Amino acid sequence: MFRFAHNNFYVTDLERSLKFYKEVLNLTEVKRVDEGYSLVVYLGDEMHSHYKLELIWRKDGQKMAEMGKAEFHIALSTDDYEAAKAKHTQMGVIEYEVKELGCYFIMDPDGYWINILPEDLC
Repeated sequence: MFRFAHNNFYVTDLERSLKFYKEVLNLTEVKRVDEGYSLVVYLGDEMHSHYKLELIWRKDGQKMAEMGKAEFHIALSTDDYEAAKAKHTQMGVIEYEVKELGCYFIMDPDGYWINILPEDLC
């Protein structure tokens, strides 16, 4: 079983974006991950819904246009990550794995990225 987890935006100025989402939409930071080359900040609403907005700020200043199809994605979480990963591995649809985060990406027929992650990573 899968359920929507988040969408992501790459941002050029993390502090400006955090201020915007707080002031304009009342979204607040619920989690932050330092991947070394980027900071990933998850924003949530006051209702504490499962769905999150993921802001990614690249420390190296790489522009979104340079990143190609990986510039945005949807994410789905699953309560049986290992079974999902085994199925997707067998199907040959895993395009990219992020081992340090414990998730992976598949691609739909039109080239859109879909991030698959375990429930506890949300």
